[in-house]
Order: sequence, then C-alpha cells, then structure tokens
Amino acid sequence: MRVVRLIEEGLVERFREGRIRGPIHTCDGQEAVGIGVTAVLERQDLITSTHRGHAHFIGKGLDPGRVLAEIFGKETGYCRGRAGHMLIASAEHGLLGGSAIVGGALPIAIGQALGFQVQGSDRVVVPFFGDGAAHIGMFHEALNIAGLWKLPVVFVCEHNEYGLTVHARHQSPVEDIAVRAEGYGMPGIKVDGNDAVAVYRAAADAVAGARRGEGPTLIEAKTYRMTGFSTSDQGGYQPEKEMAAWRSRDPIRRLRRALAKALAKGRLDALDGEAGETVAQAFAYAEDSPLPPAEEAYAEEFAPPRGPHA
Repeated sequence: MRVVRLIEEGLVERFREGRIRGPIHTCDGQEAVGIGVTAVLERQDLITSTHRGHAHFIGKGLDPGRVLAEIFGKETGYCRGRAGHMLIASAEHGLLGGSAIVGGALPIAIGQALGFQVQGSDRVVVPFFGDGAAHIGMFHEALNIAGLWKLPVVFVCEHNEYGLTVHARHQSPVEDIAVRAEGYGMPGIKVDGNDAVAVYRAAADAVAGARRGEGPTLIEAKTYRMTGFSTSDQGGYQPEKEMAAWRSRDPIRRLRRALAKALAKGRLDALDGEAGETVAQAFAYAEDSPLPPAEEAYAEEFAPPRGPHA
C-alpha cells in the first residue's frame, strides 16, 4: 500500500512538471481494496482493472519500474509504451488489462470465467469496477450471466462516493450497491474498503467459494477518492468536512496502527524505507528507459494472419 501511495504522489508531481503526457487517475485513499483483494489471489487467477488501477497492478505482482515505464510511454513498459497508465496488461501476471471505458472490462471477465468453468479449472476471475460502472447495462448483464451459470467470478466494486464530479447520492436510488446481488442469485457483501484486513477476509471467503464451484459474489468496498477524478480535475466539489472525515480513516495509517501492536519496534519504519527505495528506483528506471523506435509505431498492433489465406 505504501508503494502504491508513493507511486501516485510521484506521478502527480511529475504530471505538474510536464514530464508525463495525458491525465493520470490516481487511487489515493483506495489502496486497501486493490491490495487486500489481490493478496488473496494465486498467480494463475485473473483480474480486470479500471482507469484507476495502479493498486491492482502492484498487488498482482507487476514490477513497479515496468509499470511506470509504461506510464511514461517507454519501450521497457509491459506493453512497450503503447498502453499508457489505464490499459496495462500482462498475461504472465494474470492481468487481463484495464479499460478506459467505465465498466468496459466486465464482459471480458465474464467470458474468461466461462472459459475456466468449461475447462474444469479452479481459477477465479476478479473484475474491479467503480460505483459509476454499477449503473450501466454491462454491469447488470455480467451479474445476470454470472449468477445464472454460477461462474467463478468475484465482482469487486470500489465505491469511492463519486462518479466524475457527481456524488453517488445523485446517481443511484440505493445507497448500497451490494443489495443488487440478490436480484442475480449471488451473495452481496458490504465491507469497509479502508480496512485492508476486512477487505482481505471478505475476498478470501468469496474467492474460496468460487473455487469450489459455488458461483459468484459481489463485494462492495466502501472507500473514498481523496483526489480529483484525474490530474486534470480542478476539484472544489468535495466538501472539506467530508474529506476530513475520510482522511481520518486513511487505510495506510489504520493498518500501520494495527500492525504496530504486532511487529517489533522500528519494523514499520524499515518497511516505509524499503517502499521509498523501491519507488525511487522504479521512477529512475522508467525515466532512464528509452522511448520506442519511431519506425515501430504500428508494430504489434495487429495479430499475424494465419491459415490458408495468410
């Protein structure tokens, strides 16, 4: 979680300095969801991500240096600089990729889960999405099929209170997205998304059930977006009183207080130092890496032709 937070802060700083092209969507305040859920998964399990997915990437085991290289558009990135920060994918790590379309990865996750079921595999798919995506057709279609066919999928809604600049109360007639699960024949679980341990336990139960063939679960993790929609967001619409209340529930500080009771004195400071060194090295690697050769701008954009008419 500290690595992710430091990455986000470093990206915002470099964006303001004009060293990154295009806006960045950060997940400051939401780290416990991505890290808590992915900590449950095996390497062969798959996830789909969102436009706000850096915690998903790091939690699933991707190298921070190569993630940042991709964000900087460098040749050493996971997609050779072609994916930017929203669309990173790595088959090796079970990351099917992000999506710039709200809810756009949900059908992809369902198709992969069906594939695992047909193969008789115990692998699980976890699509992450925000509360805004829970109001579109693809969300309902995905839950309907997953519930009908008992697919091995765990839906994780990161309910961060805002869709773009609009509060959730103005977008949904129900306060809790989890209640919608009942309509699709699956458990709906609401969890404190700023409590990494609570997220981990909820995900562990849901993933174990999916592996046993018991079908899907919808987890709604209540959290908060402590920054604007993106680095291009001017802000001003999140009340300071509201932000202060959530700031007091910062997931990293909460976990640190809990761990302080169990770990030796100085251990947490050492971990902070290790996280800082990891991120410093990652940024140095990304910034020092070369850009892709201009002549390869269209390389690997199309699958090679196969068959008799190739």
